[in-house]
Amino acid sequence: MATQFGERIRELRTKQGLLLRQLASKLDVDTSIISKVERGDRQLKKDQIPLLAEILQADVVELETLWLADQIYEVIKDEKLANEAMQVAEKNINLKKRKK
Repeated sequence: MATQFGERIRELRTKQGLLLRQLASKLDVDTSIISKVERGDRQLKKDQIPLLAEILQADVVELETLWLADQIYEVIKDEKLANEAMQVAEKNINLKKRKK
């Protein structure tokens, strides 16, 4: 199943007119890695996202957000209490932000 991050990468890549191999070369990874990322079979490393955003002329915050959302989803997707857990996590994040 494709991920939000992977779908967005494919959309941006095709909009730029880049082939898989061209994007892979610019990121210094194998073409199959980009293909797997776009299909949702693999994730890029978080530290690769800023360069990816630069190459694709995309917003790094958007790409990091989609990447992180996919990470969270992968962990909780089959959990019965996923929504409840997300609400608790959101409250904790908001409390932490207020304390800063």
